Amino acid sequence: MRLKHIVATIAAAGAIATSAHAEETLSVAATPVPHAEILEFIAPRLAEQGVELDVKVFTDYVQPNLQVDQERLDANFFQHKPYLEEFNDGRGTELVPVVGVHIEPFGAYSESVDSLDALPEGGSVAIPNDPTNGGRALLLLHEAGVITLKDADNILATPDDIADNPKGLEFRALEAAMLPRVLGQVDLALINTNYALEASLNPQEDALAIEGSESPYVNYLVARPDNRDSEAMQKLADALTSEAVREFIDEEYEGAVVPAF
Repeated sequence: MRLKHIVATIAAAGAIATSAHAEETLSVAATPVPHAEILEFIAPRLAEQGVELDVKVFTDYVQPNLQVDQERLDANFFQHKPYLEEFNDGRGTELVPVVGVHIEPFGAYSESVDSLDALPEGGSVAIPNDPTNGGRALLLLHEAGVITLKDADNILATPDDIADNPKGLEFRALEAAMLPRVLGQVDLALINTNYALEASLNPQEDALAIEGSESPYVNYLVARPDNRDSEAMQKLADALTSEAVREFIDEEYEGAVVPAF
């Protein structure tokens, strides 16, 4: 089940909702994989409870937050708490986490080498250009022994915070969604799992280094203070943390996405 099925399935879910006399519609922004797919999976169940999901698929990390803040959408599902906190601080928004759903272990990928030890002197490394995911990428390389950071607890680390870079690697910060597309142009790319999955990369098989299941970067359903506790939002939160969703994540993503509840 992938993005090409999302529109048709959500439309079908809408038909189910109509037949079930849905009392309320929730518009939710989501990145395609796995977030929109998980929402697609629970849409029929929510329709039976009187809530119709209107899923809006985005491929960036900015508009989903802005549109929820501006009350164009009710909620979003794509981000971890460090990113949300950094976004709120930088944009003056007050978005709030509703419930944690899953972890997407962050990975390092390459088309030119088969191990981190094989990275060439002066090799090029692409990382996300947003502060939290850029720092997350550097922390993974620190844990893997590729570089040494001045502060291993700094989730907002930048290349300027590298204390030791034995191979003289050169870092390029790019928009997260672009990273799979430049994989053939760099020696290593640190890619968020949702974008890796969209690019048909298997994190468990293709990543040269990957976060463990203890990663603190849980992906949350996010809303505004005024609608966080609404009955419809709580039904959505309950559905996202149901045993059925746990089984769906385990079966569909085979370790590339890990339930966090």
